[in-house]
Amino acid sequence: MKRTTLILAAALFALSAFAQEKKDGYSFTTVKENPITSVKNQSSSGTCWSFSGIGFLESELIRMGKGTYDLSEMFIIRKNFEDKAKKYIRTNGHLNFAAGGSFADVFEAMNDYGLIPDADYRGLNYGTDIHKHGEMDNALSAYVKSIRENKNGTLSTAWYRGFQGIVDAYLGQVPETFTYNGKSYTPASFRDMLGLKASDYVSLTSFNHYPFYKTFIIEVPDNWRWAESYNLPLDELIQVIDNALEKGYTVAWASDVSEMGFTRDGIGIVPDENAPENAGSDQARWLGLSVNERNSQLQTKIYKGENIAEKNVTQEMRQTAYDNYQTTDDHGMLIYGIANDQYGKKYYMVKNSWGETGKYKGLWYVSEAFVRYKTLNLAVNKQALPKNISSKLGVK
Repeated sequence: MKRTTLILAAALFALSAFAQEKKDGYSFTTVKENPITSVKNQSSSGTCWSFSGIGFLESELIRMGKGTYDLSEMFIIRKNFEDKAKKYIRTNGHLNFAAGGSFADVFEAMNDYGLIPDADYRGLNYGTDIHKHGEMDNALSAYVKSIRENKNGTLSTAWYRGFQGIVDAYLGQVPETFTYNGKSYTPASFRDMLGLKASDYVSLTSFNHYPFYKTFIIEVPDNWRWAESYNLPLDELIQVIDNALEKGYTVAWASDVSEMGFTRDGIGIVPDENAPENAGSDQARWLGLSVNERNSQLQTKIYKGENIAEKNVTQEMRQTAYDNYQTTDDHGMLIYGIANDQYGKKYYMVKNSWGETGKYKGLWYVSEAFVRYKTLNLAVNKQALPKNISSKLGVK
């Protein structure tokens, strides 16, 4: 009798725990998942573009059968700071000199300078074991601004060496050679051994202030290289993502994550605050709430994993958000799979660079509506493009 009672109690506890789990959070079923490397932590640095871009390349190496690598984000960051400083001076300061960047920065730096394993260039030369760039960013910014003021009338031959000296002090000097698996490499020869080429990748976006199927420069401050992206209609941009994932490719994804629906617990959705189903039975009261009060209640519903109606995102909505600075060059991540929640709704599986935080240990589940609404641009291998879209873009 006692044994039966214990078994019954255990079963009731399990059912209670299951019901609580269903109530407090989402439950996801994986539809398609492509290999990724471990979640990294950019810590206190504005370098998501490098972490996501490098994570993308690491996934490419797995897909190519090269194995698992841990590449240095800080080497790419350092080389971009150097390039950015030169361009800032050449444009007489008419350039955004800050920590942010784009996927083009990763590909072009790889192409021009190579790659290094993370173990050979950690970039932690300033007394901490996590990335903490505030002091360095301020020092570099102040330095290039003082050079631009140019009290001597002409640039000296020392200014760039001075800039490199500051970067060396914080990130360390770049090794000319290093050993990997018993073989000596330079950054360039290591890149060549890996078989990665910048020309294999394209950037895509979707805005209607430029013609579709053409390239244009996305007008955001972090696109300091003035890199071009192919412009696609929104449905075709989503088609590219889905096709890439289905074929085993990952997608480097730049998005705005300042939205209320992008939680710090691993969920990204676009709730429709005006949808009657989100208001529940007390619609009159709901309509009388302030925007902040509605958002607060929607966030509670998100946390509980309720079936929340999302906005129907259109091309025009995307454009309006971009033109009104509501979609900005905010954050870079990596899309690596597709999952469905307990209500059958589609989500993209996303690798972030905030460490193993949140319910999913550094991974996010982001709805298709969110991706449609808040994608700034994405980067994929050219071979991941559907054939009809490659033809329209003239990409070979």
